[in-house]
This record gives sequence, structure tokens and C-alpha cells, in this order.
Amino acid sequence: MEIPSSVSMIGLGKLGLPFAACLAEAGFKVTGVDLNADLVAKINRGECPYREPGLDGLLQKHSGKNLRATTSHAVAVAESSVTFILTATPSKPDGSFSNEYIEVACRSVGQAIRKKGKERHTVVISSTVAPGSTESYFIPILEKESGRKVGNDLGVAFDPDFVALGNVIEGFTKPDLVILGESDLGAGEVCESIHRKMCHAEAKIFRMSLINAEIAKICLNAYITTKLSFANMVALLCEKIPGGDCDKITRAIGVDKRISPYYFTGGMAYGGTCFPRDTHALSQLLGKHGIPAPLMSANQTINDMIDGHLASLVDAELEGGGKVLGIVGLSFKENTPVVMDSTAVKLLRLLKTKPMKCLGYDPLVPHETFANLPMVVSPKNSLKELFAEADVIVLTHRSKKMKDEIESFAHKSGTTIIDCWRILDRERISPECRIHRVGVYN
Repeated sequence: MEIPSSVSMIGLGKLGLPFAACLAEAGFKVTGVDLNADLVAKINRGECPYREPGLDGLLQKHSGKNLRATTSHAVAVAESSVTFILTATPSKPDGSFSNEYIEVACRSVGQAIRKKGKERHTVVISSTVAPGSTESYFIPILEKESGRKVGNDLGVAFDPDFVALGNVIEGFTKPDLVILGESDLGAGEVCESIHRKMCHAEAKIFRMSLINAEIAKICLNAYITTKLSFANMVALLCEKIPGGDCDKITRAIGVDKRISPYYFTGGMAYGGTCFPRDTHALSQLLGKHGIPAPLMSANQTINDMIDGHLASLVDAELEGGGKVLGIVGLSFKENTPVVMDSTAVKLLRLLKTKPMKCLGYDPLVPHETFANLPMVVSPKNSLKELFAEADVIVLTHRSKKMKDEIESFAHKSGTTIIDCWRILDRERISPECRIHRVGVYN
């Protein structure tokens, strides 16, 4: 079939905008929609609103050309034959996803399709949703507002992203897999043709029903947290047995093709925007259908244990009072400013009743974000500033740049570094500095 030349993107957030930019880079004419007029104006000027590697270059190249932003759904839909919806689906108190923003978008998109004429239009949901949402909620809204029926002049697909903040551009253009849920063959063919054009490598694309694609999305992340939890259990064990080293173990058994080495490194709890909530969402979904979820509960238990273990290590080093704590890496991973459920934030939450001075360094986290942390943390502008003052340092990131800089310092006597990922070379650290390697018998 003919590949669409024009697409629209509803939602220009930290995932929607990079997705739109990747589509523009692939040669599509892209019209993005966001209700934030200031954000729209910034994008049209070619200014990058988010810290994401590679995004600024794509916006400078395509903004005002084949990538344009607007606040009007009607304009965007009129200029395209395919509309992607990638809005937020925040978690409810019970762990399920809220469809509120997608439903609002579907109403606006449906109304715009009604005005457009008889040309077939395909609507693609890319946000993470609870299984059954597309058929039970989104399609009825789209059909009502557009006056069309799915399968004739309206196609609907579920095309979830499997990207990670800090590596979003590569995630969209070089994916390990693409899962496409389709209302009919035409909707699936349209989505597959777009991905084939956008991906730099031959993508493994799996087309299936809408419900199976929705289930697959949350199952993938929940499985990764299970793998991480096992590696963290190994790390806890290795700290107790003389000679134990979790990396030696996971690197070896990870070579077995039944396991694989990816996301199989112990030492830190999982966090961020997706892993905790998708694990919780799958647990909630299982419970809704009367299925016990001991595996998901165990993941959360082990994750809490890892957070508590790190807090106890830090607390022991601070014993006696008068010491200064320094945290290197406030975000949940390097290359992103997002601090949601990060190791640093959870550590501060567990230590907030302790009387101490705390410093923090993260080159991507704005200083104003520090004001919203669980306890008072003084931002430092460089690693050198932090190391000059801190007595106990927690290194939460795996940045090679940070590793090289830390190893080049002449550290002050009595400093302790808790190395969560075991990236530091003991031989390159000044002897006045003590290294505690998480996941290793010290």
C-alpha cells in the first residue's frame, strides 16, 4: 500500500515531540498538537524544550519545515491521513491508568475527522493504557464524534512505544521490536509502513489484535522488573559471602540465551516513569481478574529491600553525626533530568529524619527541581565542588564522564564513596578515599 506522506501527533511531551521529530527526519510532513501555546511557539522557533540527546538537532533541522506545531486538532487532522495520540496516562491511586487525556484527544480528533470529509483516516494510540481501553473507550468515542465506523473509513491501531528517556531518538529509530495492535488489516498496514520508513534497521514488527498489543506493552516492562529484581537478589547475596561479586555472576549466566545479559545488572532498585507503574498496573490487572500476583508483589518487595539496603549503608557511614552527604546523580538514570522514583529521591525520603547536611550534583537536573526533593539538598555546580565538601558520596549513575572525573581527583582523607554500579577503578582512586561497592563483598 502507499505510505502516508503526512501525519499528525497529538501530545508534544517528552515522548511525543521526539517521535514527531523522528517522523520528520524520515521524510514525513508532521503537524504536532499541544494545548500549551508557549510550548508550541518554542517548537516552531526550533527551540528544544526538553533535555533529550539528539532532539535539539532534529528540531533545528525540521521545525518550521516538515515539522510544525499548533494548538488546533482540526488543523492537524485536516493536514494528515494518520493521527498518533501520545498523551499522558497518569496512574490512579489503585495503580490503574487514567484514560482522561486520551479520551479528550479522541473527542477532538473525532470531531476534526467529521469535518475533514470522506478520506479514510487512521488513529493510532501510542500511550500505555489498560488492556481493553482501545475497544471499550477510545473506539466508541472516535466513532461517535467522527460519524464513522471502524473498518470502513476509520482505522484504529495501538502502537505502544518501547523507548527509554535519555535514549528516545535511538529507541524510535532503532527499536528491538514494534508491536502493532490493529482494528483491521488496513490500520496495521499503515502503521507498519510508517515504522518501516522511520526505522534505520530492519525492525521486528509483530501485528496482532488491539487487546493483545495492550497486554504485551505492560507485560514487557513488568518482565524487565522481574529480571532486575533477580539480579538485585544476587547482589544482596554477594555482599554477604566473602569473595562474592554480582557482576561476575550475572555477566556469566546472562550469556545463556535463555536469560540474556540485558537489564541483568544488580545493585540498584528500578525507578523512573515506567517500570514501577507498569509493574503495579499488571498486578492490579491480575487482581481485577481474580488472579493472584505473587511475582509482581515479590518484585516490589525486593525493590523496597534494595532501597532500604542503600539507606542503611549510608546511615552507617554517617553514624556519629557531623558528616556531609553528597549524592552524584539525582535523576533516575543518566541523560535525563527526570527524578521521578529515582534512587536518589527514594534515598532522601528514607533519610529525611536524619540531621545532616546534604549536597547534590546532576548536570541535567535544574536547580529549581532541588526545591521539591524530600529533604533540603544544596545543588553543586561541579563534582569537584561536591567532593571538596562531602564526607560520604553516593554514586547512582553509570556515566563514563563522571567515572573519569572522579578517578582524577585527589580526594580528601576519610572520604567514602558508595559505588552503586561498581564503575570506579580502585587502582585509580587516591588511597585516602574508601570505596564501598554495592553488590560485592567489601
